[in-house]
Amino acid sequence: MNYNNVLYIVGKTVRIVSCLMLMPLACAIYYHESLMPFLLTILLSFLLGMFMTSVFDSSEGTIMHREGYAIVSLSWLVASVLGALPFVLSGSIPNFIDAFFETVSGLTTTGASIVDDVEALPKSILFWRSLTHWIGGMGILVFITAIAFRSPDRTINILKAEMPGHSVDKLVPKTKKTAVSLYKMYVVLTAVEIAFLLAGGMPLFDSVLHAFGTAGTGGFGIKADSIASYSPYLQWVITIFMFLFGLNFNLYYLILLKNFKPVIKSNELKWALIFAFSATAIITLNIMPMYHNFSEALRLSAFQVSSIMTTTGYATCDFNLWPQLSKAILLLLMFCGCCMGSTAGGLKVSRVVVLGQVIKNQFIQALSPRSIRSVRLNGRLMDEAYVAKTTGYFVMYMAIICISFLLLSFESFDFETNFTAAVSCMNNVGPGFGAVGPAASFSGYSDFSTLVLSFTMLLGRLEIYPLILAITPISKVN
Repeated sequence: MNYNNVLYIVGKTVRIVSCLMLMPLACAIYYHESLMPFLLTILLSFLLGMFMTSVFDSSEGTIMHREGYAIVSLSWLVASVLGALPFVLSGSIPNFIDAFFETVSGLTTTGASIVDDVEALPKSILFWRSLTHWIGGMGILVFITAIAFRSPDRTINILKAEMPGHSVDKLVPKTKKTAVSLYKMYVVLTAVEIAFLLAGGMPLFDSVLHAFGTAGTGGFGIKADSIASYSPYLQWVITIFMFLFGLNFNLYYLILLKNFKPVIKSNELKWALIFAFSATAIITLNIMPMYHNFSEALRLSAFQVSSIMTTTGYATCDFNLWPQLSKAILLLLMFCGCCMGSTAGGLKVSRVVVLGQVIKNQFIQALSPRSIRSVRLNGRLMDEAYVAKTTGYFVMYMAIICISFLLLSFESFDFETNFTAAVSCMNNVGPGFGAVGPAASFSGYSDFSTLVLSFTMLLGRLEIYPLILAITPISKVN
């Protein structure tokens, strides 16, 4: 492994993190809040980044797969550590492990929080907290590739490591242009949402932060009741945009090119719509007796389905109080997630579709052993290697949830709380059920469990491979 390449790019990441903190610093100046938490962090981050980029040289060779994994893993860990400092220095979250959890939750766009009284936080801290969603949604290294790399063709393995899945499609021939195209769409959609929120009477500060949380499908709220106190119009706007950000960004690019055929052929999109509409319909009927109003039941159902399926985690009510059927559907949506190539977490609809076809083929071959069955995704034939990779990922995914759940079982919380906490963090959802429901927080967990959940969120966001392969020695096969 070329450690110069790795540490140089990590140093560049640190410098970018210091620059990003200028925005919450400006917010602190505007609202006459303490500047020291951000000034000290900016100074430390910038000096560390300058030191790393001065000492280490990135001119040697190509960035290979292993280096890409190491760069992504170290960059996310270092960004999480530095991002936690303003929380600690401001006294908002005095415990560093809790602050690390909050930052990891922000960057991985999970939205799980250890803050019990979010409305007591300074506005600059709230801004930084939500900004981590926006940056982490598309990816820290995607952002850096878009604005900083001069040799973009060397960075495709970084994008593959940070945006893992069945493929990282190049929208245009150059990697840097791909990253720029992704961020242009990301910025435009965010700006459009802000405009719609402002049109509904939401204050500018609230609009920007909620758009950050929606775009990154993160869900850090700035009010104790999340989105519940806002008007039905604003709730519908956020409902729609959560789902839009949960769709594959490649589809938007194809639509801009007026290439509609691949969009129509996308069975991932088709199944995402089927899951969303079916879940919304069933839950609406199930909760209607609680609200005695179809329109309210539909709005609450659609919001929670969109929020959980896209792993955003905003809430308009305490769904802990809903009937068991509705809660069971939301739990299944936590696992499912939304689309590849989006800011959403979870297993992803495309993997669910592939695994469904694998199971179907197994049943057919059990009845007709000589039959040959294929797996197709978005109109393309998937080879055996991809199918094996998908099933292998699913096994690792379930193993990590089980391990996290077992480690959390040392706590005094009940089964529902610990299990949904593990599921929520692995899928980057945010709220779970029980003591970690939408009306509660994760503050009751010990430092050990908080660290377990922090690394579970990182494993979920980076989809396991980068963190595991970056530290696992791979023996050479002759």
